[in-house]
Amino acid sequence: MTLIYFILVLGVTVFIHELGHFIFAKKAGIYIYEFSIGMGPRLFKFNRKNDETVYSIRLLPIGGYVSMSGEEVEVDESVPLEQRFQSKTWIQRLLTITAGVIFNFILAIILLFIVGLVVGAPNNKPIITSLDEEYPVYNTELKPGDKIIKVNNKKVNSVDRFLLELQLNNGKNLTFEVVDNNNAIKKVELEPKKIEENGTEMYRYGFSLDNSVTKGILPSIKFAFAKTGSLIEQMMIIVKSLITGQLKLNSLAGPIGIYGIVGKTAKAGLINLVYLIAFLSINVGFINIMPFPAFDGGRLLFLIIEKIKGSPINAKVENIVHNIGFSLLILLMLLVTYNDILRLFK
Repeated sequence: MTLIYFILVLGVTVFIHELGHFIFAKKAGIYIYEFSIGMGPRLFKFNRKNDETVYSIRLLPIGGYVSMSGEEVEVDESVPLEQRFQSKTWIQRLLTITAGVIFNFILAIILLFIVGLVVGAPNNKPIITSLDEEYPVYNTELKPGDKIIKVNNKKVNSVDRFLLELQLNNGKNLTFEVVDNNNAIKKVELEPKKIEENGTEMYRYGFSLDNSVTKGILPSIKFAFAKTGSLIEQMMIIVKSLITGQLKLNSLAGPIGIYGIVGKTAKAGLINLVYLIAFLSINVGFINIMPFPAFDGGRLLFLIIEKIKGSPINAKVENIVHNIGFSLLILLMLLVTYNDILRLFK
């Protein structure tokens, strides 16, 4: 069942992304050779009547693609000029490139809205509700009802951002800035306590946050958009932390790591699986919009440079850059997968 859920989760995420590219490419009149879900050997394919596109399912559910005429350096003379990607207007190409990311974010918003309707929209403000007597925090000025506004002088406006700061802090002392019920601001330094849970060492600060939920259509809509924005912000911080070395590469998860996460999430219930798809969809959308070669963001960057420059960039140069970027991505995936395998034996 875990394998089925894994294929479902990645399949839906990838399908929606590629569907975005496909719809806008078709709308722009671009000739599409193949619309594929999955990578590697082809399992089966089919064609639709009066449609040049080959629709296929491939063995490995870790990707997919829409193969369009005009993306290659070599010109396909069998395809009319007006049906090639590069012959389309700048806006048409812009929409075709970014549509996959947009569809990923839309999917996430819809799924998070469903989560909000089913289980309620959780409070996302970092408000303290209780203090544990066995931790140093109990003897500080912090009180239930205090709202955390800063951690180590960094603004936190959501539980997601607060928890990420705790993770990046890696067990060091923290300086909290909170505002109490009387709007008075207090500054408190907290020392974490190292504990062992299920054989894993971790740090706890000894307080809990408000996890109340609100049900209804409007709270669910608000939650869906706010959570999407919050998760995008988290991704930005994580990428920055990876670049600066604050976060190590072994903290990332590849296909094997995601497989394990899917299995654990599925056991927790269907709605948790829905949330995971939303979370992964935001991740896929964010990663693809990064201005890195071979990503949609890399192609978008070249398109923006073309607009500023006033003329197209040499196709061979762009192709070489994207190929180098793709090779680096393969190396990164191999490294992340290696770390996933190591974690299996810990």
